[in-house]
Amino acid sequence: MSSSHSHLAKIFADLGHTGRVVIADCGLPIPDGVKRVDLSLRIGEPSFLEVLDVVESDLVVERTTIADSLKEQYTSIDMCSHEDFKREVAKAKVVIRTGKATPYANVILHAGVIF
Repeated sequence: MSSSHSHLAKIFADLGHTGRVVIADCGLPIPDGVKRVDLSLRIGEPSFLEVLDVVESDLVVERTTIADSLKEQYTSIDMCSHEDFKREVAKAKVVIRTGKATPYANVILHAGVIF
């Protein structure tokens, strides 16, 4: 995706260590000042997992944060309340909006380094 999507390629190239990239459902409020790349075509397209898979293939991810609203158990994933999650989105370099229409289908990816 980033190799064929010029806006994402530029954002990923400029991203520093611990920079944040959010992959979001179509309903997540995006704070003023945070870049938005809206990939949604219609409800469900592209899917959250499709976008996540492609972004993870182009970005070294050191850590992941999700809202505890998902109520699943994960390892090496930070969890926070949905309200805290929305506040954390304001620290992101970009929000990549998918067509996913399921509540809480959002993730913050914290950039890592290749070494």
